[in-house]
This record gives sequence, structure tokens and C-alpha cells, in this order.
Amino acid sequence: MSSCTSQEIMIRKAVEADVPAIYQVLAAFAEQRLLLPRPQMDILLQIDTFHVACVNGEVAGCAALRDYGNELYEVRSLAVSEKFQNMGLASMLVTEQMNILAGKNARLFALTYRDNFFQRLGFRVVEKTLFPEKIWSDCERCSKKDHCDEIAVLMELA
Repeated sequence: MSSCTSQEIMIRKAVEADVPAIYQVLAAFAEQRLLLPRPQMDILLQIDTFHVACVNGEVAGCAALRDYGNELYEVRSLAVSEKFQNMGLASMLVTEQMNILAGKNARLFALTYRDNFFQRLGFRVVEKTLFPEKIWSDCERCSKKDHCDEIAVLMELA
């Protein structure tokens, strides 16, 4: 006789108490140079832009939604801890961001190494030059700025 166990999964707004867990999730990917590092103070100051995916009460992943104005938004700091990958959490986090923007004439973009993931959600590959706001704000601080190998993806919401 076999039994199935289900895990409680919840996507919710991040709170200050989540900062250390968000930092740990992001740090693992920053060490691999897959994401820009985010100091805990930066996460704390931007906590209202974050959502977390929780599995049985544990922060398993996160994503932030950055508003550049003019209906341009970025999926950023999207990461899921290795032990919680392949559960659909990243898709749930991005879908939550899309739901937040529902009804707006918004453009949602990301710079990523996982363009196939975003394309499955309805994004399309575009040129990074479409996002000078991103280049001016973050790319200048990145060690890869002169040889960026990330792929830009965009979804236009109506």
C-alpha cells in the first residue's frame, strides 16, 4: 500500500521576516553568477516588491516586480531553492506578477538565462536595447556589462 503526501504551497507577499530566507535563496544563484547579488538591506528596502513561494511554511523561492514607470515592469530576483525546483514554483511566482499587472497596458520583461522557461509562459525573445532603463540602473554595476550573455524576454499585457 502506498501513500501520497501533498505539500502545502502558497504564493504570498513577502514580509520583513522573510529577508534572511530571500537573501539565502538569491545568494546561491549569485554565487553561480546567474543573478546579481542583493544585500539584505537592499532586499529589506525593496521588500514590498517581493513575493515568496512557501512550501509547508518554508520560503522556497522568490521574485520581485520592479516598476520603471511608463507601464514597464521587470521580473527580477526570480529564484527557487534547489531542493524545491521542478515543483512549478517559478511559474507560480511569475504568474502572480502577471496577475498583479492584469488590466494594465503593461510590458513585463526579464533578462534571463532561461528564455525557454519564459517562452512557455508567453514571453517572446527581444533585444536588450528595448530596456535602456534597465541598462542605466543595473547593468552598469554588473561585472558582465561589457559581455552580457543574458537573453531579454518580453510579454505585452493588455
